[in-house]
Amino acid sequence: MSDAELVARCQAGEIDAFETLYRQHAARIFSLASRMAGSADEGEDLLQEIFLQAYRKLGTFKGEAAVGTWLYRLAVNHCLDFVRSRRARTSKLTDTLDDERLLEPAAPRDTPIPRIDLERAIARLPEGCREAFVLHDIEGFDHKEVGAMLGIAEGTSKSQVFKARMRLRTLLSQSTR
Repeated sequence: MSDAELVARCQAGEIDAFETLYRQHAARIFSLASRMAGSADEGEDLLQEIFLQAYRKLGTFKGEAAVGTWLYRLAVNHCLDFVRSRRARTSKLTDTLDDERLLEPAAPRDTPIPRIDLERAIARLPEGCREAFVLHDIEGFDHKEVGAMLGIAEGTSKSQVFKARMRLRTLLSQSTR
């Protein structure tokens, strides 16, 4: 079924069509949402909100891009809104990278085989570093785009990504000891 047919069926109120749309795109959007939010629990909440918003806005889909691209952009914007509102609610600056609680190993030391837990390590990054890292290194936006999305300077994006990479190296090396 083409994107146009799927969207038309969704717009006509066919539940099965929307379920198909959800199944095709939920994993990628959940991954983005979890990384941006810093936890799988918040990622699940965001995923539901994003698909609810998509359902409401399907009438605005013009077919100029693939439905997956439209949905992904909707998800990025929703995640950025979430990050901005959380920042406004807590009105706190980026956590310091010297915070001692960040030095705990990401994986328990008593596991039979030490494992690198990248998702857990990413979630433990300070908020500003995590957001810039996810958008740049995982989602592929350039620093100028990341800066515009997060409302920071391009140089700040570069700095945050660099700090995130250094912290990840530390966290991941600790989890393999």
